Amino acid sequence: MTARLVLICHASTDAVRRFAFPADEPLERHGRTRAAALAGHLPRAARYWTSPELRTRQTAEALRLDATALPTLHDCDYGVWTGCSFAEVSARNPEAVSRWLGDPAATPHGGESILSLMRRVADWLDAENAANYQSIVVTHAAIIRAAIIHAIAAAPDSFWRIDVAPLSVTRLSGKDGRWNLTSAGCVLSDAM
Repeated sequence: MTARLVLICHASTDAVRRFAFPADEPLERHGRTRAAALAGHLPRAARYWTSPELRTRQTAEALRLDATALPTLHDCDYGVWTGCSFAEVSARNPEAVSRWLGDPAATPHGGESILSLMRRVADWLDAENAANYQSIVVTHAAIIRAAIIHAIAAAPDSFWRIDVAPLSVTRLSGKDGRWNLTSAGCVLSDAM
C-alpha cells in the first residue's frame, strides 16, 4: 500500500508579511479569510495533523479540519532571533546570518539548526511511510522544505532554495521506505 501526505503551509501571519522569525503568533485577518474561503476544497483523509503552534491550528480550524496537534511538527526554534525581522538580525550581525544561511548545522541564534530540523522531519516521515492511507498536515514552510529534501534525497544546503508560500500544498507519496514528491507549491484551490 501507499502512504499519501498532503502538506499545507499555514496561512499568512504578521511575521510572514514582515519577513520575520516567527513567534507563536495568530493568523492575520487576510490569512484567516483566505483559509476560510478554501474550506471544503480538500480531499478526505484518514488523519488530519497540525503543528502545535497557534498559526497552524488556526489555519486548520479555518479550513474546517478536525486536526490533532503533533509536537514533532513544531516550527524551527529560532532562539534569540524569534520575533525579529530578518533585516534587523542581518543589520545587527551579518556574519551570523551568513553562517546560518550557508551552514545547515549552524546555530548562531542559540536555537535549532536546520540540519536538526531536517533530521526530525525525516524521522517522522520514515515512521509515516508504512501508513496505508492519506493524511493532511497543516504545518510550516520549514517543515515542508525539510520534507521535500528528504523525499528527493537532496543535499541539506538545498533547504533555502525551496519557496513555500502560505496556503500552498505539497504532496508526497511513500512506499517501501521511499518517498516521492508528487507536487509542490500548488495553490490550495488548484491543488485538489
